[in-house]
Amino acid sequence: MLTNLLATIHDPADLRRLPRAQLKALAGEVRDCVLHNVSKTGGHLSSNLGTVELTIALHHVFNTPYDRLVWDVGHQTYAHKILTGRRERMTTLRQFGGLSGFPRRIESGYDTFGAGHSSTSISAALGMALAARHKGEDRKTVAVIGDGALTGGMAFEALNNAGVERDARLLVVLNDNDMSISPPVGALNRYLAQLMSGQFYAAAKNVGKTVLGPVPPLFELAKRLEQQAKGMVVPATLFETFGFNYIGPIDGHDLDSLIPTLENIRDLMSRQAGPQFLHVVTKKGQGYKLAEADPVAYHGPGKFDPAVGLVQPATAPRPTFTQVFGQWLCDMAAADERLIGITPAMREGSGMVEFHQRFPGRYHDVGIAEQHAVTFAAGLACEGLKPVVAIYSTFLQRAYDQLIHDVAIQNLPVLFALDRAGLVGADGATHAGNYDIAYLRCIPNVSVACPADERECRQLLTTAYQHGGPVAVRYPRGAGAGVQPLDDLSALPFGQAEVRRQGERVAILAFGTLLYPALEAAGRLNASVVNMRWAKPLDAALLLDVAARHDLLVTVEEGAIMGGAGSAVAETLNAAGIAKPLLQLGLADQFIEHGDPAHLLALQGLDAAGIEASIRARLDAAARPAASALAGA
Repeated sequence: MLTNLLATIHDPADLRRLPRAQLKALAGEVRDCVLHNVSKTGGHLSSNLGTVELTIALHHVFNTPYDRLVWDVGHQTYAHKILTGRRERMTTLRQFGGLSGFPRRIESGYDTFGAGHSSTSISAALGMALAARHKGEDRKTVAVIGDGALTGGMAFEALNNAGVERDARLLVVLNDNDMSISPPVGALNRYLAQLMSGQFYAAAKNVGKTVLGPVPPLFELAKRLEQQAKGMVVPATLFETFGFNYIGPIDGHDLDSLIPTLENIRDLMSRQAGPQFLHVVTKKGQGYKLAEADPVAYHGPGKFDPAVGLVQPATAPRPTFTQVFGQWLCDMAAADERLIGITPAMREGSGMVEFHQRFPGRYHDVGIAEQHAVTFAAGLACEGLKPVVAIYSTFLQRAYDQLIHDVAIQNLPVLFALDRAGLVGADGATHAGNYDIAYLRCIPNVSVACPADERECRQLLTTAYQHGGPVAVRYPRGAGAGVQPLDDLSALPFGQAEVRRQGERVAILAFGTLLYPALEAAGRLNASVVNMRWAKPLDAALLLDVAARHDLLVTVEEGAIMGGAGSAVAETLNAAGIAKPLLQLGLADQFIEHGDPAHLLALQGLDAAGIEASIRARLDAAARPAASALAGA
């Protein structure tokens, strides 16, 4: 029978009023809502389809938002958004001015902690739980973390801290959708999971400790028997070693198992029985057969027809920078057996699938462990190998200490292939690579290359690989100007820029892919254009020559103005004692919202029209004092 339960749910209080018998039907409606909206806007699909029942159960059992629900990463929060008053705005998901694809505190009171990077939920949730204790509040806190995010060292640091807080009302839910664990099905498993979360089991454990504690041999025997009994259904007792009461694994799509288990855990938390850990097994893409069959392809699809699924475009699109890197990596690996490829859990996103297939012994996915990835690369470099770390610009931020201490101070030849440099569009501020020029160029020994197009990207990767120290090559998401890469592994001169257009009065110094809108603007201004190619080292000789022949210098970069490439130009001019008008164009000192990348660049004045307008405004402003002086004379 058709129902329309979802239309009656405006917030989790409405959900909690529904009879449990209707929740399965509601789950189907929520899943349809997720699929329908993502197919229209694009977004993260597989992981969100897999957490529908878990989301319903959590909001049904816990008194959110009084009880805090902290999501890790945010790839699994679409059902949460739908159930917390944002269903009608799901059509704006990841669109400019619309809903974020991640939890955001300013978006809803139910989003208790903003998260775009992984492995933060347990730390944040522990902080909230201990804040409640400090304030004398009886609220409960739940962290939901995926098995991938659990590979992050920060998650284990938080577990280690939380395990000693015996009176913290904290529950960690492991949403396991990828581990090689047999699905926990059947009535016996459901019964045992509920039993281990119930009052009788907890009381029995405490009585055992009290009665048998004074007799160590008996206590140890009882403890081993307990572990053996739990081992029939529990894959590991690692989390109990951390001090958590481990429950599960249970089927994350079985509401008849989830809800009673969560209710028992909630009651344990009310009695301050220490931190709890619930292991839930879910399936990516649940309920949509195409996503179930290929969860990777449907992890973050663009717009598509749900009835048809993803289809290949009729004409082959231009290669992306990511694909250019992936091809270069394979070609260089074939030419140099010392090359080792490293990724922190971003094989597909960083273009390393073919490399993994062709060179499996030289491919290392270290999990969501960016700090380890960088120091691991440093260790390889110490032994004469040539590590290439393929990492998003925004994720390298998480390994800044390792970059400085383990790579730069030792001046090791590690190549960082920085994907997603600059604005990333729909993923928004958490994923934007706006800061890499600023945070890299201040580190001694580190060089930063900014290719303008696909051909330069391949050539500068070779240049960086051949250099004897750490180099980052930054390139944006998606395709570039369409300049076909050369087939060979030729390099460009290290640290050298090139003049691309000769003009008068104004010289535009372009860093990266904004060279092309700069050329367009220069054509209307009759300005000179220099393709700088390197943010560090700057081509100081060419810069000073250009400065001597022009009245106004303009720097253009898809990165933060503060401390960026324009600042490097200003420092170089100042060091040479040259006072020259300098206009710095780049990304403003603000977190830039999600939206279409071209639209966002235009709003920042970094399209051709914006660059031209900024230069004309500066020229007009400079002309006014001169005109006033002539009038006064």
